[in-house]
This record gives sequence, structure tokens and C-alpha cells, in this order.
Amino acid sequence: MNWGNPYDWTELEWQSATWGERFMFIDPYFWSYFGVALALATSIIGASWGIFITGVSLLGSTVKAPRIRSKNLISVIFCEAVAIYGVIMGIIMIGKVQTIESYPDDQIDECYTTALFGGYSLFWTGVSVGLSNLICGIAVGVTGSGCAIADAQTPETFVKILVVEIFGSALGLFGVIVGIIQCSGASFLKNCLT
Repeated sequence: MNWGNPYDWTELEWQSATWGERFMFIDPYFWSYFGVALALATSIIGASWGIFITGVSLLGSTVKAPRIRSKNLISVIFCEAVAIYGVIMGIIMIGKVQTIESYPDDQIDECYTTALFGGYSLFWTGVSVGLSNLICGIAVGVTGSGCAIADAQTPETFVKILVVEIFGSALGLFGVIVGIIQCSGASFLKNCLT
């Protein structure tokens, strides 16, 4: 089946197609894999951004107070967890994608619609998981940066700020939970027979 052109449109018909029709005929597997890539890439960008923010302050603060060096590495670990959330979601999402091996000619519309729903579902899962992990990584990085600076000045503030950092890290976990709920409806039927 030619997923990109299931109705075998001519060049003239493609030129007169609306934007909605053009988006409708983008391969569902493209949407799926693009969603997986978004979840992975933006989660990793969020983690690296958070590590960058935290690391700079941590290194600068250890000049004044070398004792905070190992204690404040917990902030870097929280940032790294954000990338792991993206990898976990990528594995879950890629497990949903299956190649459609057979379909009856009279049910091509139903098979294509089912595949398109699965593709869109995985795409938007990738967007929501990726954005939540991007924001989570930045939030944990900024909080970890403040934690390192505050701990260098006043050691009693470390545990209090660490609690705030834990709640910031939970945002990424919420994104993973929402992503699991979103992609639970995505399905590619191996044999599209009703």
C-alpha cells in the first residue's frame, strides 16, 4: 500500500488538495517515529540544559566551600533522571509501532484511519512528554543551581531546597505518566481484518 498516496492522486489532484488532505496523507509511521524522536531529543536537551545550569553554579560554589562538592551532585542526578524518563517513554512508544502485513482491499480506509490514529497518538505523546521533560530539566537545573549557591553560604538550607528540587523532578515523572496514558490508545493492527 502506498500510505503517502492511498488514493493514487495525480499531480493535478495534489496541487488542488487542501492542507488538511495533505496532512491526512503523511505516512502514519512518520508521525510515530517523529513522536519518539521528539520525546527522546527534548528530554535529553532538558537534562543537559539542567546539568549545565547546575554544574556551573556547583563548580563556582565549590571554590568558596569545597565541602558541597559531593553533596550537591544529587542535583545533577535529578537532571539525568529526566533523560532517563525520555528513554523509557521512547521504548514504550516504539513498542506500539507494528508493520501492517495484510489488509483487505475493501477496508483500506478503516486500516489507514486506524494507523493514522496510532501515528498521531504517538506524535502527541512525544510532544507532551518531551515538553514536560524539557521544562522539568530546566526547573531542576535552576533549583539545583540555587541549592549549590545557598548551601555554600548557609548549610542549613540544603535539605529545604532539596525538597523543592524533588518536587521539580516530579514534573518529569508526571509527564511520563501522562504519556503512558496518551499512548495506551495507539495501535497498529498487524493484520487489519475485521
